Amino acid sequence: MRKRTVTVNDKMQKSYFYVRSEPISRNFDPRSGPSGRRSRCCGLGVFSGKYMTDTRKEFPESRFTRAKLSPRRRDPSLNFFGVDASQPLSGWRHRGWLRPDDPRGWLQWHCRYTMGRRMPPEDRRLIKRHCEPGHLTCRVRQQQALLHWAYDSRRI
Repeated sequence: MRKRTVTVNDKMQKSYFYVRSEPISRNFDPRSGPSGRRSRCCGLGVFSGKYMTDTRKEFPESRFTRAKLSPRRRDPSLNFFGVDASQPLSGWRHRGWLRPDDPRGWLQWHCRYTMGRRMPPEDRRLIKRHCEPGHLTCRVRQQQALLHWAYDSRRI
C-alpha cells in the first residue's frame, strides 16, 4: 500500500498531518474498538449531533451518510435516547483524556486508526483499555459500576 499523508485543518487542529500507513479498515488489532461501527453509531444519534461536524473532508462521505448532525450547536434531541449524556471537553481536558494528536478524544483516535493511521505508543495505550468479553480482571471499577445498575458485564 502506498502511504498517504493527510493534512487536517479544522476548528481544533490547524496544519496537523498524519500518515495513513495501513489500508482502510485493515491490519488493525481486533481489540482496537467497540463492536459498533462509527457510521452506524452516528446514525443512531450520538454526541448531540456535534461530534466532528467540521472534519468531513478528512473521512469518506460514507461515514456521514446516515449521521444525525447539528453543525451549529449541540442538539441532545438528536441523541438516540434524546438526552444529553456528554461531559464538556473542558472536563475531558481536566482529566487528561485528550491528546494533541486527537483533541476530540478516543473516537477521533479510533476513526483515524481505522483509516490507517498508526501511532504505536498511543495505539497500545488506547487498545489496552479494551477488555475481552468475560475478562473479569479488566476495568473492574466499570464492571462493578455496571453491577450497581444490574448490568452483568460478563453477559454484555
